[in-house]
Amino acid sequence: MFELNVVTNDEKHCTVEISGEIDLYTGPDFRDKLYSVISEEEKDFILDLSKLNYIDSMGLGLLVGALKRVKEHQHNIIILNPQNNVRKLFRITGLDRVFIIKEKES
Repeated sequence: MFELNVVTNDEKHCTVEISGEIDLYTGPDFRDKLYSVISEEEKDFILDLSKLNYIDSMGLGLLVGALKRVKEHQHNIIILNPQNNVRKLFRITGLDRVFIIKEKES
C-alpha cells in the first residue's frame, strides 16, 4: 500500500510526498495518481521519498515514465530524501545518473 500527497504546489515546483510500498500490486494505482498530478502542471516536480519503504522494478519504470513526460515540457523530477534501500536500487539500476537525487530540500 502507498500514499501520494501533494504537499506544496507553487509557481516553480510541485512537491509530492510518496510513502509506503510501490510494487506489482500497487503500481497501476500509483501510475494513475502520479501521472494525474504531473499532467496537471508544467513545472519541476520534487518527489519526497523519505517515507517510501519499498519500490520494485515496476515502480522504478513508472518513475522513468513520469520523468519522460515531465521532460517533454523541459522540466525535471528531483528525488528527495530516499531511504538507503531505495537509494541503493537507484544506484544499482543506474537511475542515480538519470534522476537528480538530493538529501534535503534546498
